[in-house]
Amino acid sequence: MHTVIKMILLGGGVNVRNVVGILLDRKTYAGIQRKQTGYEQIDLYNRVAETLGIKLFYMYLQQPKGNTVIGLYVENDTYRLTRLPIPKVIHNRAMSLKPDLHTRLKRLARSSLIFNRQNRYDKLRIHKLLHTKMSLRKHLPVTLAYTRTHLLEAMERFPAFFVKPTNSSIGQGIIKLSKEADDTWRLFWSKSQPRLVSKEKALAYIQEKIGKQSYLIQQAIPLATYENRPYDLRVSVQRGEKGKWQVSGIAGKVAAPGRKVTNLAKGGEARRCEELFAGSGFQPEDMKAEIEKVSLRIAEILGARLPILADVGLDLGVDQTGHIWFIEVNGRDQRYEFKKLKMDETYYRTYETPLVYAKYLLSK
Repeated sequence: MHTVIKMILLGGGVNVRNVVGILLDRKTYAGIQRKQTGYEQIDLYNRVAETLGIKLFYMYLQQPKGNTVIGLYVENDTYRLTRLPIPKVIHNRAMSLKPDLHTRLKRLARSSLIFNRQNRYDKLRIHKLLHTKMSLRKHLPVTLAYTRTHLLEAMERFPAFFVKPTNSSIGQGIIKLSKEADDTWRLFWSKSQPRLVSKEKALAYIQEKIGKQSYLIQQAIPLATYENRPYDLRVSVQRGEKGKWQVSGIAGKVAAPGRKVTNLAKGGEARRCEELFAGSGFQPEDMKAEIEKVSLRIAEILGARLPILADVGLDLGVDQTGHIWFIEVNGRDQRYEFKKLKMDETYYRTYETPLVYAKYLLSK
């Protein structure tokens, strides 16, 4: 879609009954004019909306004026700057970690059903929610709140484990420890070369890095490997028609040589999951089916406990025996693995499904 942007303030005339709001970060919203919207593929939203017969209204987290907000309304391949009543349904793609933005989001939610309203979750809280379901416990690595006592316990129990921030993304701030001979530990931090340290030095190093931040300790899973590099999976799970959860796509993420984290932002490489499974000696279609089954169960449980959750990216791992493990949930999946892999139909579906769900909510 080659869309012309007309910055015209309209007074009305818009049928708001079929308008869905797309809530963006301010920088992304401002970039619509320059077609510089980062990972958000605005043209895909527009294509989907045209197919579904709904109208889109792009917004950022501003202070509502009464029950109206200013945004970009899309009509006839044109963006029009206008003030409209707050849409009845909004798909949240903005991050609202700052207190003032969180307050604005709460005010907006008084007039609208905002799905994925909260899109950053404390990792320890998610673990505890999933741990309440007996059927999922076998898929959960042992996870403990960070304390010195728990750190010493982990050193006794596990040959390797991670120390992670409870609220971060793209692999930031993760420390890995693996036990070596003579009670020494191999310590991995960021892009630094791993180093051998004594138990006492490992304890001191970790405490210095963490300070007063909130961290957790998590058992390391011996992940299956591809070309001797560990990999995990990003699974897009979304609500679509009639609010039913579905798996929109699965992509693999392989760690960079010598690294332990698979995040693409940390040098990881996207690979099709079928290729990874075959390389590990698994039957690709059987493994995909199991991954989908576990992913849907996780999404259903979280969706029942977290407010209006509808669009998540799950990180799952498969160990060397083929057992599936839950790693974490991402409430604002950037979907770029599918784009990098040129999985065009899957990539399109990750934009289509949330808008199908939004249309369903409008009809209710």
